[in-house]
Amino acid sequence: LRPSNAPLSSLPGQDRGVLNNKKIAAKWKEKKKVREGCSLPGSSWEERLANAVTPLWRLPYQEQLQVKYESQRKILQTLTSRLEELGIDAQKPDGLCCPLQPVVPSPVINGYRNKSTFSVNQGPDGNPKTVGLYVGTGRARNIVCVKANHVENIPPKHKEVAQWYEEYIRCSPLEPCLLFHEGGHWRELVVRTTSRGHTMAIITFHPQELGQEALATQKALLKEFFTCGPGAVCALTSLYFQESTMTRCSHEQSPFQLLHGEPHIFEEVLGLKFRISPDAFFQVNTGGAEVLYQAVRELSQAGGDTVLLDICCGTGTIGLSLAHQVSKIIGIEVVEKAVEDARWNAAFNGISNCEFHSGKAEAVLPQLLSSWEDSQALVAVVNPSRAGLHYRVVRAIRNCKSIRRLLYISCKPEGEAMRNFLELCCPPNPGKKLAGEPFAPTLAIPFDMFPHTLHCELVLLFTR
Repeated sequence: LRPSNAPLSSLPGQDRGVLNNKKIAAKWKEKKKVREGCSLPGSSWEERLANAVTPLWRLPYQEQLQVKYESQRKILQTLTSRLEELGIDAQKPDGLCCPLQPVVPSPVINGYRNKSTFSVNQGPDGNPKTVGLYVGTGRARNIVCVKANHVENIPPKHKEVAQWYEEYIRCSPLEPCLLFHEGGHWRELVVRTTSRGHTMAIITFHPQELGQEALATQKALLKEFFTCGPGAVCALTSLYFQESTMTRCSHEQSPFQLLHGEPHIFEEVLGLKFRISPDAFFQVNTGGAEVLYQAVRELSQAGGDTVLLDICCGTGTIGLSLAHQVSKIIGIEVVEKAVEDARWNAAFNGISNCEFHSGKAEAVLPQLLSSWEDSQALVAVVNPSRAGLHYRVVRAIRNCKSIRRLLYISCKPEGEAMRNFLELCCPPNPGKKLAGEPFAPTLAIPFDMFPHTLHCELVLLFTR
């Protein structure tokens, strides 16, 4: 990692020359044929899974970055065209609405994920108690659960915990829950790890018609297996159990029950210590997150008189990493446990110039900004899920005159985030209550937070 005071131009990968687009496209086409060939009948299930989860795994890493650069360029070309359709003269000499820097590589290429989710379903051998990742689709009715032993981005520790979970449920008389209405109990496993050597396992269980006594027995057996039995080799820091009757349950809907160990695991980012709860959002690539946050720190250009608005703040990592250079941090996050973590993180790290609000951003932000004094400078950083920002959030940002600089971090800029970009940049629209001066895209920097996959984290700087 580069020093925190290094200029943005020194980010890893910035010294590469202009990419040869035709050469890259030809190489990728050739590699794609090889990759797709491995998904044909006759290839191993491990190869099929690797191709589905990490489709670039066969490419040398520099070529992966080139493929991703081309993908991000197409996204910016789409944004440029859409802005032109709105009557905005956005096209620059290179055909894009703003400069696109080369993809910043990940400091760690293999086994970088700090969180993995494993499913329980029928394996290639027909065993319904297989713990792994899905190959196939529900629509085609060809789903098979394949062990993730050969998937490059999952660390060995996660695979080890998944293997012992599979051993446990295969010895259990209870059936797996493949479809809710068909009964069964054992469901998915989430494993979280940190660079400090902590490991958290969260097991999801469908209670069906089991009474409290039977549930207590299952929890006791599970705890015994991972603390005194064969599963003790996993050396879990935390073992959680969640009774869930739906695909995804929040802590509020169905509390996470601590069966063993510590209630939290801890991570260090840019010299700060962060507490992580079972369902709190944390960037899945810790080393990549450090590089990303350093860039956000520089791009924000926030000074001592600036208030940083951290929307969708998770456990507060971005805001707290900038706290020392701004007058105040205001974080907003929908997950209550993540907000509790953010407040703890601030207190533990001795950071007092911050406040964190729990609730949906579309409800909290407009109320916060309605009484904001225009004289106080605001810099906004948004890091939403793939669903993007709610329209009311975009409208509140757009109509707040104090926000002159906005950093939008997106893991799927071609999706709903594209709608947000256009709402931020379109001419004033009284019908949609977009009265504020439009933003303009100024700089785009892709970060490879997900090596071996097609995904990138794009940081798009908007100014006005």
